[in-house]
Amino acid sequence: MARSQTLQGLRLNTPLSLLPGLNQARALQFARLGIRSVSDLIRHHPMRYERLWAEGPIDTLPHEGVGSTRGTITSTRVITRRGRLGKPRFQAVLEDHTGRIDVTWFNSTYLQEKLHPGLAIRVHGKVRVHQGHPLMINPRWEPLNPDQPAPPSADRLQPIYHATQDLPSPVIERVIQRVLPEVLPQLNDPLPAHFARDRAMPTLAEAFRMAHQPRNPDEAAAARRRLAYNELLLLQLGVTIKRHYRCSVLHAPALRWTPAIDQHIRQRFPFTLTPAQDQVIHQITADLQLDRPMNRLLQGDVGAGKTVVALYAMLLAVANRKQAALMAPTELLAEQHYLSIRRMLEDSNVRLALLSAGQSTSGSRHRAALLRRIQTGHVDLIVGTQALLAESVQFHDLALVVIDEQHRFGVLQRAAFRQPAVSPTPSHPAPSDHEPPPHTPQHLSPHHLVMTATPIPRSLSLTLFGDTDISVISSLPPARTPVRTRVVAPSQADKVYQYLAQRVAAGEQAYVVVPAIDAAGHETATELKNIRAHVRMLTDRYCPHTPIAAVHGRLKAKSRQSIMDRFRRGDTRILVATTVVEVGVDVPNATIMIIEHAERFGLAQLHQLRGRVGRGSDGRRSLCVFIAEPTTEEAAQRMQAIATTSDGFQIAERDLQIRGIGDFFGTRQHGAPPLRVARIPQDLDLLQLARRDAQSIVDADPHLAAPDHQLLRQVLLQQYGEALGLIDVA
Repeated sequence: MARSQTLQGLRLNTPLSLLPGLNQARALQFARLGIRSVSDLIRHHPMRYERLWAEGPIDTLPHEGVGSTRGTITSTRVITRRGRLGKPRFQAVLEDHTGRIDVTWFNSTYLQEKLHPGLAIRVHGKVRVHQGHPLMINPRWEPLNPDQPAPPSADRLQPIYHATQDLPSPVIERVIQRVLPEVLPQLNDPLPAHFARDRAMPTLAEAFRMAHQPRNPDEAAAARRRLAYNELLLLQLGVTIKRHYRCSVLHAPALRWTPAIDQHIRQRFPFTLTPAQDQVIHQITADLQLDRPMNRLLQGDVGAGKTVVALYAMLLAVANRKQAALMAPTELLAEQHYLSIRRMLEDSNVRLALLSAGQSTSGSRHRAALLRRIQTGHVDLIVGTQALLAESVQFHDLALVVIDEQHRFGVLQRAAFRQPAVSPTPSHPAPSDHEPPPHTPQHLSPHHLVMTATPIPRSLSLTLFGDTDISVISSLPPARTPVRTRVVAPSQADKVYQYLAQRVAAGEQAYVVVPAIDAAGHETATELKNIRAHVRMLTDRYCPHTPIAAVHGRLKAKSRQSIMDRFRRGDTRILVATTVVEVGVDVPNATIMIIEHAERFGLAQLHQLRGRVGRGSDGRRSLCVFIAEPTTEEAAQRMQAIATTSDGFQIAERDLQIRGIGDFFGTRQHGAPPLRVARIPQDLDLLQLARRDAQSIVDADPHLAAPDHQLLRQVLLQQYGEALGLIDVA
């Protein structure tokens, strides 16, 4: 009765800091896990479950098996001398009215600060007999306090939560068990009752009860299935509504394509396009000829020729007297795109411009003149960074936007290229109850082509890219030669650099990538390689008479361009760089790539860096050496993956398996919606079910305006609106 009164008035949106009995320090510990409200708390899904055997007195514990008991610590000691196992250990003796049990924790001497004589605790673990007494090795333990729940009278599944050292799983469980009875009745299921029933799923409230208080493994599995389905259905609803919005509300210029235009564009390329590139160009031009905005993802491995395909599409826009823009994630990549396009368009009438934040100050005369030329239509093709999204940039007649490296841009940025709405002129039939009225304005939008050299695994292409058509350049140009890959320990670095010196002396060029510009703000120079120290080391020890240059993000654009031009011409033989050379740099004579501290880089990033070599057509074998000393299992898996395959699609799948969907898309940085329960690709069948259901719902009610969809619409906007750009759609 007292507990019910203390929680009276508790709501799902109640901040955890206001929960009775939870002090501010504990609330802060929850906040560090992203749990700030009661809603966050009950959505903190268990990672797994452990069988918790019925608790009993010490003398009833099985001699061989798993058991639980409680008692008072009567003595402790730390054994720091290294025995046969070579492990320091902490030992305690636990007693109750029936007897004693010895408890040992290996490699846990810190427990002497937490466990002391007189403390009452519960232990759970495997039991065996040692010297006539029961013994537990490395059991789970928790302190007992007055509000501790009564011990279970029977075996049960105990939820294990993602936790921290200061906020262990049993504490999280106690708080959840306390609030759950109060808030479960407040949970309104956004799906109609028949919807879950027809799919053999529990209601939302029952699913949360089963997740946190499962009676058996079947209930835990049923809860996970329903909660994972909820996440995937919301995700699929979001992308399906966006596709409907793009196809029915947005309006784009239809670009004319003829064989004469095709021939004129191809004459600009100094090489013949591959069949794979031709196939993708056919798909893109078919979209560009329609008056609804293209939304296409162009995938291809490193060096597959995506930029040339994108340039073809941009030149088709220019041939129709429209503008096209190419947006890159970094200034260096924008500069590389600009220079390579300028070389291919030399002696043409195409008016090309570069616009980036570091190019000139925002109020400079040069920038103001460039903005006027863009606004008045005196620039046909604009290459830039996110500076293209600035309010001061007004396009005259923008028909196509190419975005390079999708993962680095937020999903809301496409809307920045939209133009004012116009009312459609054709007549429409009478609207249905849930359709927008016939005078709904059509919003002008350019076509969008997104390039990515980090292929999207098929399972993920059904999630965030569910509203996107996908084209794949399935093969590399015939001149590309495979790059040999080696992963070596730092102890072998001397041999690696001796080999580099030999190759450079023979006329080849090399990249050396290090993680830092200088030692300031990092570990000491001997622990973390940096550009300045590395240039000195190469000059002093291995290549004393070789022209060496350094490039990094702190350099001004003109300096970077000058350095890259010298390297491209062959005046510089070794380029020491940070990851600014990850994409867009094309030097055929560069055949050696060495990456220091490779364990610090992501798998996709390592693959991108490796793609800077092997671009020559003279038959020389290129080599990429990853110098690494992985200290975690994940880092070791990355090194093993990069060493065993050079296929970007296989690497993307492996990257997804290692990191999961959130980290794959960079959830925190770029707004990808998190999946708390669902796992991709493990839940691919559930994802496909959610995809079919979402399509059925949107076909019948594209605006979720029906009465039984109102709550679903509200939840969708609250949880996924910003991440998927649905606020703009709504």
